[in-house]
Amino acid sequence: MPDTHRLNAPDVDATASNPGTTAPHEERTQRSLFGEILDWMLVPLLLLWPLSIAITYLVAKSIANEPFDRALEDKVTVVAQQVKEVNGQVVTRLTGPAIDILHADDVDNIYYQIRDAHDIFVEGDPEMPLPKDAEVPAPWSTKFRYDFIHNTEVRIAYIYVDLHKTQVEPQLSIEPRMALVQVGETLDKRSQLVNQIIKGVIVPEFIILPIALVLVWFALTRGLRPLAELQQRIRARRPDDLSPIDSGHVPEEIIPLVGSLNDMLERLSQSIKVQKRFIADAAHQMKTPLAGMRMQSELALRQTDQAEIHKSLEQLAKSSTSATRMVNQLLALARAENQTPQTKPMQTLELSELARDTVQNWVQTSFARKIDLGFEQPDEAVMVRGDTTMLHELLNNLIDNALSYTPAGGNATVRVRIDQQAGLAFLEVEDNGPGIAPHERGHIFERFYRILGSNVEGSGLGLAIVREIALQHNAEIEILNNPRCQDQKRPGCLMRVILRLEPTETPWDDSI
Repeated sequence: MPDTHRLNAPDVDATASNPGTTAPHEERTQRSLFGEILDWMLVPLLLLWPLSIAITYLVAKSIANEPFDRALEDKVTVVAQQVKEVNGQVVTRLTGPAIDILHADDVDNIYYQIRDAHDIFVEGDPEMPLPKDAEVPAPWSTKFRYDFIHNTEVRIAYIYVDLHKTQVEPQLSIEPRMALVQVGETLDKRSQLVNQIIKGVIVPEFIILPIALVLVWFALTRGLRPLAELQQRIRARRPDDLSPIDSGHVPEEIIPLVGSLNDMLERLSQSIKVQKRFIADAAHQMKTPLAGMRMQSELALRQTDQAEIHKSLEQLAKSSTSATRMVNQLLALARAENQTPQTKPMQTLELSELARDTVQNWVQTSFARKIDLGFEQPDEAVMVRGDTTMLHELLNNLIDNALSYTPAGGNATVRVRIDQQAGLAFLEVEDNGPGIAPHERGHIFERFYRILGSNVEGSGLGLAIVREIALQHNAEIEILNNPRCQDQKRPGCLMRVILRLEPTETPWDDSI
């Protein structure tokens, strides 16, 4: 059963103040779109340039090796063809002029060597190293390797010659007999060719790269020119020009941005129109109490009878009270419209406690109007997320509206309910006044709207404030007849604000 209280005496006034929190300002570094695009284009280009040089060097080295390896293969083949075995001895038919031709090279040093089947040096340059192959390749198969002679790198081609096929007189022995023939040369000509290839590729790149940088700069400048033109068009606008921006002369990629700006301009235009209408309506509504105050003050100045002066001053005080109330409501409405979760973040609060504190502030007023003001709350806490000041203002206006339309001797009740399954909290204010006709319920939240024939003083701003605060809290408002009223002529009114419950953490059970 809900906890029901009929407030017949004012309780201690409890006020809570929540310190405002200021969101930390995040400093953001302004970056240039032109520089960003230029960086992402030039940095990869400058990184790929040395990589291309390295790849070019490897390709050039491979290209340079092919013709020189073929020439080296021809030389080792010619020498191998001159190797014979006579009477078990490896001999060559290389003459002095042939050896001179073999060594004839103006750039590189040429080396050759012949060894018999027992790795015994036969002829040539003895300092040439032996191959490091674990297995002897097939006869007459040319192999290549890099090695060092006198601490100088050389390219060596070598062939194993089958001595059985070179014997002048056939032998009955089938023991394999392989003679090694090697011809090597230094790498000067190869290096020169590689350098020539690299120069032929790199020199044009030194010319092309600056041209490419200039072209990229020019292309970016020209490509971003529509942004500069759009900026000039926006700067040239009058301050009051909120018409849509023409998207016919902007690139396709900027059309979504222009569309977003146009949507913002449309919302801003609607907001300004609403503000202008609000100011005009407020000025019109303020004319009546201000004119009454002026008239009463002038009348009091002309009066000589103290009773009449006192009567005029009473009317003046009444008009000033009405004007003060209207100004306060205008300020509350403006504050509710301009407040957003970003400007003032929502906090978790207990709805029953907030409602109780608000009701206590209206107890004296209910006594003065001879209205029984009650409050009902559930046994459990009702946690919602919202702004304490705004929800106080919402409930103040609902209670004020209920007390204004409840006749003397009637009653009004503020109730907090909870629906855990649906995750909803209900804030209700009911009275046994004349109620609100169904065809009027769609208009009562409009600014300065008054139900005709109600004969109740007010500015018509209270429920407009309620609607704005409810929108800020994503809450819904329902208007119903009071189900506890039996009088058909006075069906009463039930104002219900529906808020979302704030999820709470389930306590951990240590006994599990």
